[in-house]
Amino acid sequence: MRNKILNAISQNSRYSTKELAAMLGSDEKAVEEEISRMEEENVICGYPTLINWDRTDCEKVTALIEVKVTPQRDMGFNKVAERIYKFDEVESVYLMSGGFDLTVTISGKSMKEVARFVSEKLSTLEYVNSTATYFVLKKYKEHGLEMTGEHHEPERMLITP
Repeated sequence: MRNKILNAISQNSRYSTKELAAMLGSDEKAVEEEISRMEEENVICGYPTLINWDRTDCEKVTALIEVKVTPQRDMGFNKVAERIYKFDEVESVYLMSGGFDLTVTISGKSMKEVARFVSEKLSTLEYVNSTATYFVLKKYKEHGLEMTGEHHEPERMLITP
């Protein structure tokens, strides 16, 4: 039942426990108890709302930053990541495989504000060796949900004899 609840609320966290119970063919009380357990265990960490900022009058810029760091003794990347994710501007931090160590996602009011964060806060940390910043131009899909609202008819493939 746990995975079914998680799959359902990952697509729509506004489902009531009554709706979830009906979808899963379960008892509402059992669903409530399972959700409470998952919240206590930090399996469910929150219920954020996915907002398409492009459809508002609020100016917002999102950037992905590749960060190369020096891991800290006895802590590896965890201490570095914790120091970075404590900044208010930071939305997410991921440990990566490949050519860099961390991906940091931030939002700001302008490209200048993002650049200021990178130059004054992020790159000045003693264990940060280098950064590369990429600005998001358009979001098509986020958290499994389409963001554009655009629907195009699929093109038919030509079949020739």
